[in-house]
Amino acid sequence: MMTDAVALAKERSAAKTAGFWYKFKLGFFVFLKYFSLVFVAFMMLLPLVSCFVTAAKTDKEYHGTSVMDMPKNWFNFDNYIQAFTTSNMAVAFRNSIIVVIVVLVVTTIIGTMLAYVLSRFRFPGNTLIRGMFTVAALLPGIAMQVALYKMMVNFHAVNTMWGYILMQCGTDVISIYVFIQFFENIPISMDEAAIMDGASYFTVYYKILLPLLKPAIVTCAILKGVGVYNEYYAANLYLQESNLKTIAIALYSFTGPMGSKYNLICAGVIITLLPMLILFLIFQKQIYNGIAAGAVKE
Repeated sequence: MMTDAVALAKERSAAKTAGFWYKFKLGFFVFLKYFSLVFVAFMMLLPLVSCFVTAAKTDKEYHGTSVMDMPKNWFNFDNYIQAFTTSNMAVAFRNSIIVVIVVLVVTTIIGTMLAYVLSRFRFPGNTLIRGMFTVAALLPGIAMQVALYKMMVNFHAVNTMWGYILMQCGTDVISIYVFIQFFENIPISMDEAAIMDGASYFTVYYKILLPLLKPAIVTCAILKGVGVYNEYYAANLYLQESNLKTIAIALYSFTGPMGSKYNLICAGVIITLLPMLILFLIFQKQIYNGIAAGAVKE
């Protein structure tokens, strides 16, 4: 009896010890998860907060205080006004809006048409074309700049808005694959029923399938638009005249050999950030739904 009681006590003690370590490990991993999330969020928000703080400082405050010292007047909008007028942001916004709208319309039409053909028609070379797009996605863009620049010079497209727009209209491979996944999730019986009723292939694409691609189109348009809107290297290389500058290179007006005015740069960054931030907040549901739906094939 004593032996059984001792064994039972040992088992209960071992169970309590195991339960304690299990709860400890579970709590540790939960703490680690939320700590990592808070840490990453802090590291991502810190530059933005620093930008807001610096944008509210005068020149004297900026040169006489550290980066994270609070400004005396949070409602100092002089830097925003000076940044908007000095860098001619009105013209830059106009150019950026023209580029983004034209590029999005052209790439959406080309991308959805190409995805429709690749997903709905089986022909020799279909797999080869998909593979070529995959290879093209793996090539670094900077490696092709020499050849691209020579082509732009030969076509007299440097320092022209149409040349820059044409270059940016290169179809995004990721968007094509998102469109293909959406097309493959749509039953092909819808196409067959429409064709039996006398619809052409273009009518099936334009009136039946294209409206169903709205989540994918919104997702790809936002991602592509943000990339085109924030493009600096190509815009600075191919649009060197002041009346052709986009918003991404308008901030370069505050840098020079004598130093950079970071309080004005930060104010300009906030001004350029607001349009994309508002669009993202409005369409964030469509973006997440589009990415999730396009990633799963039913």
